[in-house]
Amino acid sequence: MSSQQTGRPAADSHDLIQVRGARENNLADISLDIPKRRLTVFTGVSGSGKSSLVFGTIAAESQRLINETYTAFIQSFMPSLARPDVDALHNLSAAILVDQERMGANVRSTVGTATDASTMLRIIFSRLGRPYVGPSMHFSFNLPDGMCPECEGLGRVSAVDVDELVDVERTLNEGAITVPNFGVGTWYWRTLAESGFVDPDVKLKEFTPQQWRDFLHKPATKIRQNDFNVTYEGLVVKVQRLYLAKDRESLQSHIRAFVDRAVTFQTCPACGGSRLNPAALSSRIEGRNIAECSAMQISDLAGFVRAIEDPSVGPLVATLRELLDSLVEVGLGYLSLDRESGTLSGGEAQRVKMVRHLGSALTDVTYVFDEPTVGLHPHDVQRMNDLLLRLRDKGNTVLVVEHEPEVIEVADHVVDLGPGAGSSGGTVCYSGDVAGLRRSGTLTGTHLGHRTPLREKVRAPTGQLSISGATLHNLKDVSVDLPLGVLTVVTGVAGSGKSSLVQGSLRRREGVVMVDQAPIRGSRRSNPATYTGLLDPIRVAFSKANGVKAALFSANSEGACPKCNGIGLVYTDLAMMAGVASVCEQCEGRRFTPEVLTYKLDGKDISEVLAMPVTEAREFLTPRAARLILDRLADVGLGYLGLGQPLTTLSGGERQRLKLAIHMAEPAATYVLDEPTTGLHLADVDQLLQLLDRLVDDGNTVIVIEHHQAVMAHADWLVDLGPGAGHDGGQVVFTGTPADLVAHGDSLTARHLRAYLQGG
Repeated sequence: MSSQQTGRPAADSHDLIQVRGARENNLADISLDIPKRRLTVFTGVSGSGKSSLVFGTIAAESQRLINETYTAFIQSFMPSLARPDVDALHNLSAAILVDQERMGANVRSTVGTATDASTMLRIIFSRLGRPYVGPSMHFSFNLPDGMCPECEGLGRVSAVDVDELVDVERTLNEGAITVPNFGVGTWYWRTLAESGFVDPDVKLKEFTPQQWRDFLHKPATKIRQNDFNVTYEGLVVKVQRLYLAKDRESLQSHIRAFVDRAVTFQTCPACGGSRLNPAALSSRIEGRNIAECSAMQISDLAGFVRAIEDPSVGPLVATLRELLDSLVEVGLGYLSLDRESGTLSGGEAQRVKMVRHLGSALTDVTYVFDEPTVGLHPHDVQRMNDLLLRLRDKGNTVLVVEHEPEVIEVADHVVDLGPGAGSSGGTVCYSGDVAGLRRSGTLTGTHLGHRTPLREKVRAPTGQLSISGATLHNLKDVSVDLPLGVLTVVTGVAGSGKSSLVQGSLRRREGVVMVDQAPIRGSRRSNPATYTGLLDPIRVAFSKANGVKAALFSANSEGACPKCNGIGLVYTDLAMMAGVASVCEQCEGRRFTPEVLTYKLDGKDISEVLAMPVTEAREFLTPRAARLILDRLADVGLGYLGLGQPLTTLSGGERQRLKLAIHMAEPAATYVLDEPTTGLHLADVDQLLQLLDRLVDDGNTVIVIEHHQAVMAHADWLVDLGPGAGHDGGQVVFTGTPADLVAHGDSLTARHLRAYLQGG
């Protein structure tokens, strides 16, 4: 219910967060008032300045002011936070950020450990479990007391499939090594074949046990070979270093395919994947051990915990029950406590964090959310709205960066930034209630009621991609044919089995390109220019223009500032505390030496070029190789992205679109996209649909996992999973055209798509 409906007026200036002269990033010296103890939604196209205003200015200054309340001694151990570029901020309250940052890819971190549910469960088992095996640490897979000694608490063991590396029926001279770039006569091949450890004219199956160990597993060893000192590594050791230790997405497509074939993960045979030792697994409550409880769907575990009535753990059980019920309430009841945190989507991670605050006794704080509906089916969005309104009604200020029309509709106040992205954005286009936004004529206002119609004529398939008997996670022996040569959308509520079906069944298929939102592994030096290969033609252009070598124009090579080693920032390690990053005083964040910055290309130095957004760089850079890459980046909606922006700062949706831009240069394939509308403004969704059409019209197959009704309506074919989440899902409830679903379907997706098309 909005403030207009409740009739609650904003009182005086103390009831307003007053922003004066905000200039962080692309903000154009803006000033505005934001009502406190209301739900305010910030809208605008990607790159318009929403995050710069909400996170980079308001939340950042709140956090900095809180840190200043500590003594100088304590502050010396805390990260040093710079003051945002703003003239004044008045009436701030303590800000709590609930963002989509992944909860860490550490395989030892699970939903249970991240929420403390596992800690509470361990204590309950240490007191009530029979037989008694010891205190709570004896039930922890992260401590020697409880972990399985075979897999050291990981639950799985990895192995390289040697059959994918070699053909034992051949000799080395006959090409026994089948690893990419290890062909007969190559440098890698010669290091192995001419090492003296094996005979290159003997079939591999005839190697002695010692020769086989030396050939495959010998660690790095200095040897003399053809009068040169070289480092010898066994084939498995070298492959792990060259290919397996690197970011999969940075590898060429044929090497990625090899890696997917060669690496196998197997459930630990000793603990059966439970991660725990036999003693911990022997202790039970009501017939279940702690691993079985952790593997239960959270909604079921809540019922199991509710049945525990022993007064010795009464308060603990009550706390755990409340936590589990909250996870169900935010739509995560389909998860289990043993689910690895790193496998959660950004939206799931944000909702897990949200649970920590629902039961808080704090009031009059500012909660800041970053697209809290990411990954939610329209059916679940209303539940998220209810939670946001509950936080508001406790007397808190709720600030939400969001594109979802259903969230905008329940806002008390809307701030629309734009009108464009980057240098074309950063101004307040509208500030007021939702009714006024509709009349405002802004891009957001005009698109609030926009509906993508059903496709008039669906494309005819050119074949089919069959999935047979899929049982991953909650899938119930699913078999389905996905049409080739068309746009297929796979939908269903969160947890219904969409990703398990598509990614789990297609990831290793030949010709299938997975374009997901997973973090791009790499150092903080990586940016769109280095990741896409764009830096190479830029360096060559600078080299030719100035008559110097191209290596000077790489911040990872000769041209790097010696003080910060080309990062632009100096990081100070504070041991157990978070590290402190400060702008390098020597290069002032420009990353290059003063000499390199004297070289110009059409009046711009290399740091100025890398500071350009894609759209500006398209006008500035003339080399064809650069233009092709920049065109693809613009096509996927990343025109506002800075060429030198660290990849670690990109959202999940931006990472996915960056990967898509790279894959678009490859031959025709089957593209699998996971919620590509993440982070896209309503107006940008139309551009995405045009891009998906182009991919299909160019001879590709596009399979999209998506909740956005506009993408569903635009599809040639729909596959709807459900009917619910977790063990209530895992079945195909509909396959056919969107028109068929609207006309005859009765699933949750059918109801919401029907309402969408009717303007509801």
